[in-house]
Formats: sequence, C-alpha cells, structure tokens
Amino acid sequence: MRVAVIVFPGSNCDRDMTVAIEHITGRRPQQVWHKETTLEPVDLAIIPGGFSFGDYLRCGALAARSPAMEAVQDHAARGGAVLGVCNGFQVLLETGMLPGVLVKNRDLRFVCRETSLKVEENNQSVFTSGLEAGEILRIPVAHNEGNYTADEATLSSLEENGQIALRYTDGAHIGPYNPNGAANDIAGITSANGRVMGMMPHPERAIGDGLALQDGRRFLAAAIEALAG
Repeated sequence: MRVAVIVFPGSNCDRDMTVAIEHITGRRPQQVWHKETTLEPVDLAIIPGGFSFGDYLRCGALAARSPAMEAVQDHAARGGAVLGVCNGFQVLLETGMLPGVLVKNRDLRFVCRETSLKVEENNQSVFTSGLEAGEILRIPVAHNEGNYTADEATLSSLEENGQIALRYTDGAHIGPYNPNGAANDIAGITSANGRVMGMMPHPERAIGDGLALQDGRRFLAAAIEALAG
C-alpha cells in the first residue's frame, strides 16, 4: 500500500497522519513538500489538517494553487484516491475537486471536541465500503471554518447521488451534535466516483495507542484495506 501525505507551510497534522498510516500499514508514507511538481505512483494521497499558508485569503486557497496539488489532481484524474482532512477538505473544495464551501462555524468560535458520525447507507465510496452502513464513529474535530454549505441544487445532487459519506449525529459527547452548523449535518462528502473524499473530523487523532478514541483507526484501516484490495 503506497501512501503520500502532502505537506504545506502551516500544516500541523501531517506528522500525526504519517504516524497513523505507519501504525496501520507498517510502512511510513512519503511526505511530499508543496513545491514538488510530480507525485510518485501511490494508491492514496492525503492532504492533512492544519493552517496551510496561515489561512490567508481563505482557508486552503493558497495551498490549492501549490504545484503539488496539480500533481494530486492528475493523480485523481487517473482514478487515484485522495483524502482531505479538515484543512485538506478546505483545499479540495478550493481546487474544485469537491463541490461546496466551508465557512465559519455557526457560533463563530473555534471548536475542538469529540463528535459522533454516522456512516451513510447509500454512499458507495471506497472510503466507506469497509464500514457498516449506519455505523457510528467517535472522532474529534478541531476547526474554525467547518460549516459546510452549498446551493440547494448541489445539496440535492449530493443526497441523490450518495455522495454524503459521514453526518454528525447524536452521541455521548458534550455540546450540540452538529458542532459547526453544517448543512444537512454534513461531516464528509465524496466525489461522484467515490475516489476523492473530504471530511472535517480528524481520524488521525483517534487511533488508540494511548488515545481515548480509536474509531479513526477503524476508518483509516477500512479505507486502506479497500484500496489495497
């Protein structure tokens, strides 16, 4: 299983994601600096969380125009898998690889806490194929602009085409189940072919090994197994 983690100035979850993938696969993923113009053949490219380029202009706006992202888009165009987490989700939206936008949280406050996520029943993505439909995952969020929104036509298309992968749902955590006010409780979406996914929650922060939560490991391991198959 070949995995690459794209690194930008301001990324702060790239090492966490690298450690998580290494724990699951036994192999250290390659870290690709944003100025690289090519991407070695990989099965999965991951855009990690953080504050790429200090979130100047808009979150992910500058990172989306980095040379490495052109290589990631070429990878996706060839059918390669791409996962964007938090800031990585924002980058995917800025490139147009996924539809919609992420705006400031409903309460205009940074939120950092556990959330409960429901795996959608009609999502056919490789990222959820190894999970049970309706399964609840406990994975934390940490963001200021995680409020997913889109026009009604786009939201309807996402619903009808089964592109919503994860939704915030009720669970045993403090605070409202939807931490940011996202439309339709959307926590993660996929491309039409299911090979590109963006999500606000951080699976790399819930991999067990001394951490209280371990559903992030389950999510990543299921996706990697599906991709490897």
